[in-house]
Amino acid sequence: MTPWITALLVWIAAGARVGRVLVKPATTARVAIVVAVAAVATAATTAVPEIGLALDHALPGGVPSGLLSSAIHTAAWIGFATATSVVASAAWPVVSRGNLRRIAAGIYGIGSATAVVAIAWSTTFGWAVVALGCLLVVVTGLRNLDWTALGRGIALYTAGTALVGVLAAGEIRAAAAGEPARAAGAALPFGLLWELAALLIGLGAVWIVVELWVRARLLMRRTHALHSLLVHRFPQVIAHEQSAWSTQLRASDQITQIMDALYLQAGGGARFAAGGPPASVPERAAAVARWARDPRGTDGVDARWLAPPAGISPRGWVRAIARAFEPGRGAHLRH
Repeated sequence: MTPWITALLVWIAAGARVGRVLVKPATTARVAIVVAVAAVATAATTAVPEIGLALDHALPGGVPSGLLSSAIHTAAWIGFATATSVVASAAWPVVSRGNLRRIAAGIYGIGSATAVVAIAWSTTFGWAVVALGCLLVVVTGLRNLDWTALGRGIALYTAGTALVGVLAAGEIRAAAAGEPARAAGAALPFGLLWELAALLIGLGAVWIVVELWVRARLLMRRTHALHSLLVHRFPQVIAHEQSAWSTQLRASDQITQIMDALYLQAGGGARFAAGGPPASVPERAAAVARWARDPRGTDGVDARWLAPPAGISPRGWVRAIARAFEPGRGAHLRH
């Protein structure tokens, strides 16, 4: 990992969060996430040796010993801890939406004052505030972990924040030991750990967007053959006046169109098959897939078979039918 690549990736994550705020309501928590990731991107940028050196010589005569780049680096991480603490506050049940803005204003005020003190007087005090803010975020993140796209994003973000807290404690220990100030990211492997923390935070901030996009693309690829056949057979299921602009919406539209076409093929429930549906979900999906491929070559299906089985979402049900519909899934699908 090079500092340049790290800074670029985190800035991309910050841009993605800005785009999310532009298309969704700009709530206090969403804006705070943008501020937090932008602060991390700023910290990662100051960690680039060439940029740190340029900052240290920005003032007349230069600033010796990397003090300016180190101060900006510290202030950026204070900004991250401050904005992330606002996000963590929003996750606590005792904080209402009405009080969140006032709480956020207080947190931002404390963070701004801390940054001023850190730059003008003591970076050790600033790192102490960063460590406390990271502790709050880690505790909040651990309370909200679950195995969902959002939960996995929270896990990555929390892991990066925990690493920042550990590194902030290391800065306090180094200052207590009387070590001289150094340019941000100048010492390895300490600089690599900062880069890893920045990458984890940036990835966690956009994880849900990336995962949902990937899952939508995979779903569209999986259902492409089934969708193409049914839409060619029943073009009226496509509302031409509607055009989904995002991959997730296109995937959802594709699921709806497949289900609508299956019901149209079933004749609105007018055709009934002898007996009940197969007991297992794969067998039921295979029966529907055979019928979708060649409705005249099978005994037909009851329209009630087309509804998703209990405990399965429409998306999961269409995915199962599309999997059984794929060529090469077995000779029984062709007879």
